[in-house]
Amino acid sequence: MTINRRDLLGYGAAAIGAATLGLPRAAKAADELTIAYNVNLPSWDPTTGPSAVNPTIQGLYQSVFDQIIGQKPDLSFTPGLLTEWGWNDDRTKVTMTVREGVKWHDGSPFTPEDVVWSLTRAGDEKTGNPIQFVWKNVNNFKIDGNKITGDVVQFDPVYFKWMSFLTGYIMPKAYYEKVGAEGFEKAPIGTGPYMVDKFERNAFLRLKANPNYWGAKPAFQNVTIKFVTDAASRVAEIESGSSQVTLEVPYEEYDRLIKKSGLAGSIKNVSDIGMIFFNDIEAMLDKNVRQAAVMAVDKELLVKRLLRGYGQPIATLETPEYTAFDPSIKVEHNPEKAKELLAASGYSTKKPVKFTIQTTKGFKPKDYEMIQAIVGMWRKVGIEANIEVYEIAKHYELRAADKLAPAAFYNWGNSIGDPTTSTGFAMYGPSPHSVWDSKDLVDMINPLWGEKDEAKRIAGWKAVDKYIAEQAYVLPLMQYAQPIVHSKKVNVVQHVSGALLPALMTPA
Repeated sequence: MTINRRDLLGYGAAAIGAATLGLPRAAKAADELTIAYNVNLPSWDPTTGPSAVNPTIQGLYQSVFDQIIGQKPDLSFTPGLLTEWGWNDDRTKVTMTVREGVKWHDGSPFTPEDVVWSLTRAGDEKTGNPIQFVWKNVNNFKIDGNKITGDVVQFDPVYFKWMSFLTGYIMPKAYYEKVGAEGFEKAPIGTGPYMVDKFERNAFLRLKANPNYWGAKPAFQNVTIKFVTDAASRVAEIESGSSQVTLEVPYEEYDRLIKKSGLAGSIKNVSDIGMIFFNDIEAMLDKNVRQAAVMAVDKELLVKRLLRGYGQPIATLETPEYTAFDPSIKVEHNPEKAKELLAASGYSTKKPVKFTIQTTKGFKPKDYEMIQAIVGMWRKVGIEANIEVYEIAKHYELRAADKLAPAAFYNWGNSIGDPTTSTGFAMYGPSPHSVWDSKDLVDMINPLWGEKDEAKRIAGWKAVDKYIAEQAYVLPLMQYAQPIVHSKKVNVVQHVSGALLPALMTPA
């Protein structure tokens, strides 16, 4: 995407930007809330384009749109726009029961036709859904009252799980067909707990509670979300009282802020992981270089020093909450072995291997500082990496085009905890979300996509994770703990997906 994702609030002191935009410096009433958010919102269609697969944006989407199947803060599934769902015995059909009595934000009724239209649209490659390869696996939907059946083209064990994850939203058929894509961007509607009141791209989003919401009514009637991509500015927002909630601040600032009068915090491990993609180009085609790059990184030290002990190191693209997590897979930290591997390929500290590593700066706590530290660790063994900073939107653009640098930092979210959505998409060459294209890995993963035996499927993914670790095809770093700082006048329920949801917040 080419959208400028910089923080256009442009202030060193948070109050300047608030005044410029006419936003409240602080909540004016008990039913009014202001949040300093860490990313911009580039698009209002949660089912198409690169932004649809940005986990950090999902909290914004989930405020306006309902997911097809709901997900509780602990990641367990719960009825959403579907009240029941499942397969027939031989996995050749799906059945779904649609919630009745739901209304779109314009007052029109939500119907099974909306569900069928949305799922059909999502499975059509022409619409640009990044997860089209999941949604295309069921078609030929039929409606009988509030019941829907569909034919399974190819069995996908995570089809229903995806209804609680990226692009798993129902769009308003009649409204979208009436206003078109451009009209929808100007005036989006959903069935969610909040309606869009005002939206200034790269600046702020103002929400108002949906009076006809089918679920629990939001406690805050009005919510203003400022897009504050700079971490220091988010700290200023919460410290000045201009915002009552913020997230993803540096951990040392989190520890400092929660000790201040009137402020509190919540921090827990979420489903996000920090990782470094290796692209199968240039130096990364050399297994010795990849293994050395992995072995040289002291992940324990990174967590302890940079993240103040929050989060935990990981050896694969799975966390303990994920279905295929295997604690027996270990990757050693061994700088001396790294030197030996590099020497075998003709490299040393005097004659280092050179490549570029890309990273965000301020998107996740200490992301840039972490890459600086890793580059320092690499330098000691014979790797000279040049750091290139980019916005997260640029990462998506480059990754989709398979044009990432030989190494690139990323934050991967997987709130459904299935190995297909971490190891699978990140490491499967044909996936638009992967940049590693080796045939050996593609051949290992291929049979697992449609495996009906769940135990065999998970065992297969564990074997893939072990092989990836041995080949050093990726550099997993750590599972993140998400820091949220908030006013003591606001109760915040932290969602393990990492989505910051105003609908879960209440006045204290």
